[in-house]
Amino acid sequence: MTLRSYLVSSLMLSLVSVSAMASSVEVLHWWTAGGEAKAAGVLRSYWQALGNEWQDSAISGGGGKSAMTVLKSRALSGTPPEAAHLKGSELQEWAALGFLRNLDNVAQQNSWEQVLPEFVQHSVQSKGHYVAVPIGIHRVNWLWVNPKVFQRLQLTPPASWAELLAVSKKLKQAGITPLAIGDDQWQLAILFEAIVLGEGGSDFYRRAFIQLDQTALQSDTMQHLLELFHQLREYIADDYGGTNWNQATHMLIEGSAAMQLMGDWVKGELTAANVVPGKDILCLPAPGTDGKFSYNLDSIAMFDVQSQQKQQAQLQLVNMIMTSDFQHAFNRVKGSIPVLNNQTLTDFDQCAQHSAQQLQQAIKQQELVPSMAEGMANSSYVRQAIGDVLAGYFNNPEGDAKQAARQLARAVLSAQR
Repeated sequence: MTLRSYLVSSLMLSLVSVSAMASSVEVLHWWTAGGEAKAAGVLRSYWQALGNEWQDSAISGGGGKSAMTVLKSRALSGTPPEAAHLKGSELQEWAALGFLRNLDNVAQQNSWEQVLPEFVQHSVQSKGHYVAVPIGIHRVNWLWVNPKVFQRLQLTPPASWAELLAVSKKLKQAGITPLAIGDDQWQLAILFEAIVLGEGGSDFYRRAFIQLDQTALQSDTMQHLLELFHQLREYIADDYGGTNWNQATHMLIEGSAAMQLMGDWVKGELTAANVVPGKDILCLPAPGTDGKFSYNLDSIAMFDVQSQQKQQAQLQLVNMIMTSDFQHAFNRVKGSIPVLNNQTLTDFDQCAQHSAQQLQQAIKQQELVPSMAEGMANSSYVRQAIGDVLAGYFNNPEGDAKQAARQLARAVLSAQR
């Protein structure tokens, strides 16, 4: 459906009253990389096409750390935006502080319990109340592969971590950076969670990153996973420090790197560079994770504001986001898949279609897990504690796995107090 037809259908469905059409919202987000910025542009365009004003507060910085700093400052000064990109643990923490608007009424009116998967419902609820509107589902455990590099060297993309190490050795000998990555904590955490999920399995992943089981965190299994994580240091670029995730993606596109382990927001960068996901760059389950799904859920929270006009604008934005047409348009650009049940994805790229299939399979086989690295599994304090240990260990050439496992257990325990 085109933007024009969306406008017509929106008017016919009377999404909002005529008196509320001229609304203004400020939305704070960190969708500033090439593909992400285009997705934010879809959100802005749909809103403006309804005759409304858009105030864009885009804060650069992968992972949203800078955006959260700005948001905290504004909220504490009493000038929060009407809406903000919040998800996972940060969403829960903002809700617990009483800053967010209760969306139960609009959820009930629009039957969210019928149109949203159960895990999506829970992800945007706090203490049983809806506090955000979901906007897209990302799969985190993807391995992106440049097929031309592999074909030129007559190599087969790896399906296990042992295969990845073997392939990486050959790629390095050929002068190709095997794995594109930066030293951001969250990039390293994504890599490690894929290792835990693929090599350790879903049950161990849950024990370590959801239940925060002390025995699991310092077990022999965890030490083995940390050793594997550290071995990958040998197969990244010498100057990987300061490399943003989207810069790593462009290394992959250019062929200076052969692989990247990252969520499917990578597709936004690929599309922006006129690269076809699933063809020019392959999308494969991270080694050992076929049928498993580590999810990150984007959502938009509405801050509690006093102005009745602003409250009406917030509800209008919520309703717009939950329309099938908007979900379709936004997620095609963002690289994610729609949150609505039974959404047709025939015109999405093959990676998105595969993601949707893997999601359903993971739900049925109980292989669906929240992403630790993306803050979906635990508090921001626990995520930070895990990230600190992983980054320190990975960046230390002399890193000791047994010591790192003990540090991981202690750091997690301390972050829970």
